[in-house]
Amino acid sequence: MGIRLDREKFAAAQVRANLNGKKLAEKAGVSRVTVTAVRNGKSCSELTAQKLAAGLGVRLSDITEKMG
Repeated sequence: MGIRLDREKFAAAQVRANLNGKKLAEKAGVSRVTVTAVRNGKSCSELTAQKLAAGLGVRLSDITEKMG
């Protein structure tokens, strides 16, 4: 089961961290394609979501969609 990140929260965190897609990918240890896909609403694994949150310097719960 994949995790879907909240697109607006993810984009806002990326701006606050002053990281473009390439820099975030490098910092998080994922591909630039993955960053773009997640930013565009694709789901990802929990591990990838955790890496992205760490790269952004936020908690995973700060950028995930609320269910329900």
